[in-house]
Amino acid sequence: MYGSRSDAITPDIARILIHRDEIRARVRALAVQIADLYSGDEAGLTLVPILSGSIIFLADLIRELPLKMKIALVQVSTYPGNTTTPQAPRTVIDLTGQIEGRNVLIVDDILDSGRTLRRVQALVRERGARTVRTAVLLRKASKAPPDVPVELVGFEIEDLFVVGYGLDYDDHYRNYPHVGVLHPELMP
Repeated sequence: MYGSRSDAITPDIARILIHRDEIRARVRALAVQIADLYSGDEAGLTLVPILSGSIIFLADLIRELPLKMKIALVQVSTYPGNTTTPQAPRTVIDLTGQIEGRNVLIVDDILDSGRTLRRVQALVRERGARTVRTAVLLRKASKAPPDVPVELVGFEIEDLFVVGYGLDYDDHYRNYPHVGVLHPELMP
């Protein structure tokens, strides 16, 4: 259990930014918004999670959605290894699944520089989606570029490097149930 002496992650966390109970409540609220947007639309809904950071957000979100939907996957790497600043996005897994003529909701963990979302939004449009919307768990309000539309935002956060709830540092901490900030000495 997190917070116990046997927890190997908690000592690395300087502070919890968003507690898992807050996340759970906000994900439920986002699911209600999404259901309102797409209920009764004959074109169908396809969720396009951007792997790997969005997997926990996606899993919790789809359990709350009372809609028929499909999932098409894409993996884009922007923070390779132990880097804490976004790099040029690199497509690791090309978009899977059929999205032509369907309503697409892109699901991502965080909007920071916008490079990843800009790339995936363009890809989805090129593949013939009927509509394209985006949901992110976190948005860094001070850095989010205005040319990257995001219709659904879980939380606005300050410009911090965060981990947990799917977000990682060097592929660690994705399983931390909260969104937290690492101790500075753990990062280069």
